[in-house]
This record gives sequence, C-alpha cells and structure tokens, in this order.
Amino acid sequence: MEFSPELKSATLIQRYKRFLADIVTPEGETLTIHCPNTGAMTGCATPGDTVWYSTSENTKRKYPHTWELTQTRAGALICVNTLRANSLTKEAILANSLPELTGYSALKSEVKYGTEASRIDFLLQAENRRNCYIEVKSVTLAEQKNGFFPDAVTLRGQKHLRELMGVAASGDRAVILFAILHSAVEHFSPARHIDEQYARLLNDAQRQGVEILAYKAELSAKNMTLRLPLPFTLSKAVND
Repeated sequence: MEFSPELKSATLIQRYKRFLADIVTPEGETLTIHCPNTGAMTGCATPGDTVWYSTSENTKRKYPHTWELTQTRAGALICVNTLRANSLTKEAILANSLPELTGYSALKSEVKYGTEASRIDFLLQAENRRNCYIEVKSVTLAEQKNGFFPDAVTLRGQKHLRELMGVAASGDRAVILFAILHSAVEHFSPARHIDEQYARLLNDAQRQGVEILAYKAELSAKNMTLRLPLPFTLSKAVND
C-alpha cells in the first residue's frame, strides 16, 4: 500500500472526543485532524509523539486531514488508522502473500453471515473448496515486544468469535487474522489482562476449529505491507 501523496509529519498536542486530535506542524500551524480509531489507543497517542497524517482531496470534509501513523519517541511506528488493517489484508491476499489464504478465485467483502447479524470482513471462495470466512483485527497495543488485542473490552469482538465458531461448526473455514500494526511487536497474545472473556473465547474458538493467524506489517511514511508471520501464544487461565 502506497501513501499518495506522501504523509506529512507533525507533533501531537492531544487526542480528544475519540475522533479528533490537535497537532502542530513544523511550521508552527495548529491543525485539528480526524482520528479513525475508536479504541483506547494506549501508547499510541502520547502528547509530543510524531503524527503522520494524510490529506483528502474532498473539499466537503470538515476535517480534511487523517491521522495514519504514530512515531513514538522510542522510534516505534504504529498504524492507528484501523481501516488500514482490512486494506492491507486484502492486498496481501490478492498478492498471494499469505500462504494460508491462497488458492481461492473469488474474494468478497462485508458479507452478511452468522446468527448475530454480523458481516464478515472477507469471504474467499473457489470451486471444490470450503468457503473461507476471515475476520481481521488491528493490533496496536504493545508492552515491550509483545502485542495484545484488544486494548479495551470488546463485546463486538466477542460476538465475532462466537460467529466464527458457528462457521467452523458448519464445516466451512473460519479464520481470525490479527494484523500487527506496531513495528516493535515480535510476539502476539490475547489481552487477558484487559478482556478476560475475549481471551477465553479465543481459546474456545481455536479448540473448535477456528484458525488463528498473526501477521506483522512493514510500516513507513511512504508505504505499508502485511507479510511477516508472527508467533502467538494463547495464554490460559487455570480453569480454561
């Protein structure tokens, strides 16, 4: 994925009202930009960090600039635009860069499925193959070199796991792909310390046939590519 035009950098003043952030450019101009991330953004929105932002050509937008990347003072790059996780995954699938998801002839997005009124991120299909349902999650929370999901309790994420278990029970492939969008992360685990129920459901999902993938994106202010598989651990409580 290429950023065109290239991103511009500024310094973060503050994030507020979930969807807004104030930044100051190298020229000293203060801008209010759109923040396309509804999560806690722990470690991704520290005042003083560098923000890389894109600019829309749509003149009707109230806030034409969009926060894309954070560069921490420790040097890590983090893609905070959660919409990019799906774009990167789709691009990687079409480029046959994810070995587990090759060999399909059709890719559909946002297909209705399940018993809880859900939409799957991607549905892969091919003759004489089981349908493959793929749910994508963006991982930006890091502690040392460990990446975690979610960064806040996610009832929606829990629902998606239940839906995927239903897919696996029906005989189709069910896949959850964690897109690691943090350059410092080298290992992934569910964030049991934040959402214990999600971690339990992820363990249940794996036991019931849901496939778990973790892939890390190569990030820069010019382009991003999802291509590096990462090891993961499903940490378990005593009574799991």
